[in-house]
Amino acid sequence: MTIFLILAPYAAFSLLMLLSSADVSLFTAAAICLAVIAYDRVRGRSLKILGAGSVVVFTAVGGYVTEIDPDLSISGVKFAVDAGIFLVTLGSIVARKPFTLQYALEAVDAETAKLPGFIKANYIITWAWVASMLLMMAGNAALIYVPGLPLWSGLLIAFAARNSAVYFTKWYPEHRKAKYGTPPANALPETH
Repeated sequence: MTIFLILAPYAAFSLLMLLSSADVSLFTAAAICLAVIAYDRVRGRSLKILGAGSVVVFTAVGGYVTEIDPDLSISGVKFAVDAGIFLVTLGSIVARKPFTLQYALEAVDAETAKLPGFIKANYIITWAWVASMLLMMAGNAALIYVPGLPLWSGLLIAFAARNSAVYFTKWYPEHRKAKYGTPPANALPETH
């Protein structure tokens, strides 16, 4: 359910970009982000870097399209969103708070969160999302600067990049468990 809530604004944005105007798509995605934030808060969860950053990105690009450049191409709008989310994901690493860590801490027990590789694994997973954003930006840039490329090629790149990041996010923790095993209970540092 968590991954669905995380990706819902982006899925709505992508679908609406095919069916509606850019401003409607962007502001609807921002509203969905706000709804996900509200849902998390009601359930006692923290405000997420990715959710808050996404609201800012969708709203800022929506404001730009509405007030400054209403004729910005679909690929230009998608590039702007992907660039914004790239900055949010990379910024979380630079701030030493990889955005995936917030989700992971809410999904694991305290002992798992104390494991030596836990933080490192979250950095690696966040880097996978940064790479995914770069690939999506490259796909949209290609659509902007290479005339004649079909729209579906950008959609295919975005789908492949995002799904690869989702798969990696699920696969990598299991891979670490298989590779390193679960340490014995007495290997964890004691807290008093």
